[in-house]
Amino acid sequence: MTETTRLTVPAPSPPTIGPQAGTGLTKFLDPVRIPPVLRPGPGQHPHHMTIELRATKVSLHSELPPTTLWTYAGHSPGPTIEVRRGQPVHVTWRNEISGRYPLVAVEVEAPGPPGPEGPFPQVGNTPGRDGAQPNQDIANLPPWTVVHLHGARTDGSNDGLPENAVLPGRAQVAEYANDQQATTLWYHDHAMGITRLNVVSGLFGMYLIRDEEEDKLHLPGGEYEIPLIICDRNLDTDPAGRLTGQLLYKVANLKIDIPGLPETRSLLQFFGPYTSVNGVIWPHLDVAARWYRFRILNASNGRFYRLFLLDEHDNVLPGAIKQIGTDQGLLPEPVSIEGELTLAPAERADVLIDFSAFRGRHLRLVNTGGGAINVNPPIVPGQTDPGAGLVEPDVMQFRVSSAPVHDRFELPKKLSRSFVRLTHDSLPHDHGHRWVVTAPGSPAIPHPELWEMAEVDPATVTIPSDGIIQVQGPATGNNVITLRRVARRYEDASTFSVEHGAWEIWNFLNIPIGPAHPMHIHLVGFQALSRHIYHTESFDPQIHGSKTPIVFDRTGTLDPNEQGWKDTIRVNPGEMVSVAGQFVGGTGRYVYHCHLLDHEDEGMMRSFVVMPGEVMKLTDAMPHMTMPVAAV
Repeated sequence: MTETTRLTVPAPSPPTIGPQAGTGLTKFLDPVRIPPVLRPGPGQHPHHMTIELRATKVSLHSELPPTTLWTYAGHSPGPTIEVRRGQPVHVTWRNEISGRYPLVAVEVEAPGPPGPEGPFPQVGNTPGRDGAQPNQDIANLPPWTVVHLHGARTDGSNDGLPENAVLPGRAQVAEYANDQQATTLWYHDHAMGITRLNVVSGLFGMYLIRDEEEDKLHLPGGEYEIPLIICDRNLDTDPAGRLTGQLLYKVANLKIDIPGLPETRSLLQFFGPYTSVNGVIWPHLDVAARWYRFRILNASNGRFYRLFLLDEHDNVLPGAIKQIGTDQGLLPEPVSIEGELTLAPAERADVLIDFSAFRGRHLRLVNTGGGAINVNPPIVPGQTDPGAGLVEPDVMQFRVSSAPVHDRFELPKKLSRSFVRLTHDSLPHDHGHRWVVTAPGSPAIPHPELWEMAEVDPATVTIPSDGIIQVQGPATGNNVITLRRVARRYEDASTFSVEHGAWEIWNFLNIPIGPAHPMHIHLVGFQALSRHIYHTESFDPQIHGSKTPIVFDRTGTLDPNEQGWKDTIRVNPGEMVSVAGQFVGGTGRYVYHCHLLDHEDEGMMRSFVVMPGEVMKLTDAMPHMTMPVAAV
């Protein structure tokens, strides 16, 4: 344990229980809900299960009227589906949703120009409509849904392609092979253009895969293994300012001047003032004085979390959280979280907490993060992120029993003995490289873009010009390479075709006129090889390309707890993050995208195709891939 640090959190956030100014609700009043568990029955291979999607009245807080949510099997979060590795499951996701859309959507004007940390967290982060009129186009949306099992290795036909959504009375049938290591997956709606709305409406749940390697660790299980699905939400108010329980999707119409351009652009991103855990706002959990295992998921549309565990006096408890797994499975050994546990949207953390040292005490899980833009500078102990704009940093409370417990569990020194840390040199020599740029929008496209790039001969293009970027750094062997944009919208033809079984490195470069982007690649589990920080000042937003090469500045930090197998990686402004993975477990059409759901719906999503190599030889379907150039 390190020296005690007291964390300063913005008022109102006293450690006592009671109504909080600006929120109208009492913190820690209600117990956290534990979603029911669905397991395949014995003797069935493959197992078939049907899960109905339906509108249900749910209590988000005992001081609120019931809230209408869209749910899986009447629950939000949906049931936790638990399977064994190699145990195939067929799920019929039957859409039986009826009634009107369950949320009110409004757009408000952002006050004033953005500050240096960005206005995203503060804007719209209060309950009520602020006099704005509901968006009738959203109010009139039909229940059009499709389920994506996030992190699953499955064929494209089962992956939940965004356009393959179904209307009420219809069903989506998916086959999940579950042929992957023990891990924490989650399922959620993925309907084209409205994912952000359907997820806020309640359509998400957890999916756990277990295997023999995990069994041998004898980790806390049963009632001592609990999912914690964290997300921010907003609520409507009546004319008197009282909370109605109605879900509110309030975003800001934010007009920003781009240097060098006379036009402005609108950025809409959702942040809510209420933090819910397993569908309950600011809950508490009664725990015994022993080890617990928590599967933590950030299911928010756009909010990043920097989680600290605090005692009754706001003292940070460094090392109390031991992370044992990432998005795609167990780490090789436990990582002690001495500071904050950072989770971007869609990231998961498999953690252990030993409450035996805190018998009879009340601990709090607190978020000091703001929105999607405030994640690059390191947190300063005792301070929240600049511009976080948090109405209430508290997430939940742990009430530790004073009764002594005989707990025989001991933290293993080794976890996954099958884990192998990837490096550039350990990959097959014929692995490929892909280049993806998250770029600022243009006057014609008023939101961030996702650019697919192809390496070209500089003599064949005009420099500088729209869509042309030159890069020099470790990923290029310190040579200047010229990249040409080959796609920028979801509707553009697929340019990434991947041979089934191939290893590839994908390089994500974030041009920093905007937030951090959590990038998610469907089908593949990957490891982050590096974070490199670049000088990106040469990117000219007026030209929409680089005037001179974007050059390497310094090596960034890959934290020990993000060096495991993942499927979502945050790419901070000005960074190039390189990830490596093998495209196995399925074939067909998939997507990759920013997991800020507003960005995904705005177009920061692209498709790619995985097919057998024998087929690719006949179709010549491997454009825009380059072979390795250097160690990363």
